[in-house]
Amino acid sequence: MAAAPPPVGGTPGFSGLPVVPNQNNAYLAAAVWEWQDEHGKWRPYSSTVSNYIEQCMASYPQQKGSRVFGNTNSISLGQVDPKLSPYIIDILTLTQFRQDTGTMRFVRKSLYPSDSAPAKGISWEWLSDEGYWTSYEMPVAIFLEETFCKQSPVADLGAFGLHYKVDLSSNIQTNKQTGFRRQIQRRNDIPYPLTSKMGPVHKSAACPCHQCLANSAAGPISGRYRHSMINLPTSSNNQLSSRTFMSANNFGYLPYQKPSMISARSTPKLNSTWLNSPPHLQSPGPSSNGTSVPSVPLNIQKQSSAIQALAGMTAILMSAAGLPVRFTSAPPPSNPPVSSKPDKNHNSVKKLRKMSKKGTIAESEQVIKKYLEKVEKPTEEACIICMETLNVASGYADAAESKHMKPTAVGKLTKCGHTFHQLCMLAMYNNGNKDGSLQCPSCKTIYGEKTGTQPKGNMEIFLIPQSLPGHQDCGIIHIVYTIHPGTQGPEHPNPGKPYSARGFPRHCYLPNNERGKLVLELLKLAWARRLIFTIGISSTTGESDTVVWNEIHHKTEMSSNMSGHGYPDPNYLDNVIAELAAQGVTEDCLNM
Repeated sequence: MAAAPPPVGGTPGFSGLPVVPNQNNAYLAAAVWEWQDEHGKWRPYSSTVSNYIEQCMASYPQQKGSRVFGNTNSISLGQVDPKLSPYIIDILTLTQFRQDTGTMRFVRKSLYPSDSAPAKGISWEWLSDEGYWTSYEMPVAIFLEETFCKQSPVADLGAFGLHYKVDLSSNIQTNKQTGFRRQIQRRNDIPYPLTSKMGPVHKSAACPCHQCLANSAAGPISGRYRHSMINLPTSSNNQLSSRTFMSANNFGYLPYQKPSMISARSTPKLNSTWLNSPPHLQSPGPSSNGTSVPSVPLNIQKQSSAIQALAGMTAILMSAAGLPVRFTSAPPPSNPPVSSKPDKNHNSVKKLRKMSKKGTIAESEQVIKKYLEKVEKPTEEACIICMETLNVASGYADAAESKHMKPTAVGKLTKCGHTFHQLCMLAMYNNGNKDGSLQCPSCKTIYGEKTGTQPKGNMEIFLIPQSLPGHQDCGIIHIVYTIHPGTQGPEHPNPGKPYSARGFPRHCYLPNNERGKLVLELLKLAWARRLIFTIGISSTTGESDTVVWNEIHHKTEMSSNMSGHGYPDPNYLDNVIAELAAQGVTEDCLNM
């Protein structure tokens, strides 16, 4: 996954590991940077990427009162690993941002003992259904290494809430409930960076809204996330009260951490631990591969004196709108696996009502006022869009055109309760596609009807008189998606450039039972809202400007599960319902 590893040492620049010099190991800990997946589980970056992030953070001086301009407060992961080129990390919010889709993930730094597996450069990995080696979560990897060093033949992962035992002599992991076996491996890599256990602590007040108080327990976990852990001793929801030190026997998170608050049954939550004063980052120079640091687009015409990098990030989070999809009948699928017939009840999908692509200033203001309640006495809390405090004028007072909103006006979102300058929300809304919906840049709660950037295409439904593995009591719903190459519109990453459409038509399968029919109705609504596909970078081929899935998983194998995208998978229907809910598509929407 990573680029050529740097040699171990303390020389300046990325060629050296950011190890704190001349300190006793008792005062050092291995720093592992991790990102939070959609199930609330923390996934470690590779040691090479962690070294790079740590190096960038080490060059991030803590200067009170300084201001950041441009994109110098972000880290481009493509600088160290070309495969991660779509991703940047915003230092102010400690969120990983994917530029082509707008997906945001929490990022944190975890500290582990200086004699543990990450400090020694030892990784433990399992072979996924897709054929990729995937790192265990770090506490599990440390436990496996400790068991291995004790020469114990078997490691039981029950203490981590996992129903697995690992045979360390044959490198086989076995599911104790199903007997399913998969290969694992122990691999030597460069060590994770050592850093001091002591460090500044950045705290934020816990958000009182229901969403941000949700715990990190996940719902059903798909095959891709079978190794996710539940109620780990390192779970950050147990770390909220004390984050100052990392003891020799426990894991700690400092100074960059956030409470874990993602539930598999709700939309991802974002809540940030803010620096008191936005520092200035001396951005690393270009890497040897010639990749330049990508910028976060912010299409506001006037210059603002406020910090714009974060505003650009949150603007891209806004739900995108564009030309409505026109549903037409697709030709019969080429070489269908079995004979199928169109479903008379489902193959006609209704269009969405037409939305204006460009609203007037008054219409934009009405959207903001619809979802924000006016706050009469703002606090000194920072507005996360412009980074100015809420009791002073918005940083976008000189950029957002408004006839009725004052620069000092502050509003609170009606559902989640997060507060922002009204002009900041207006600037963010106007920088999106203005479809009448908002998405909270803090917790991602959706207001209104979120739409996406899926290109024009066809969705057709067929019924197959056979059964899927694990669903022998019913037939099969066969979905066929067809999208053709075309030209990107204004809502896409590169307007005016062509986009490719590989692998179409795409065939997907659901069990024809009550639960499967519910998923079908939700998928039809997601298709109508342009949420099934998007234009971005293919995770398998690396091709840019191509049609890719938009984080709503589909089953593309009908009679097997060789690739992990088939049946049986008892948790799939629950998982895809959760993924649809994260896009604002729920059962309640069907009754509207």
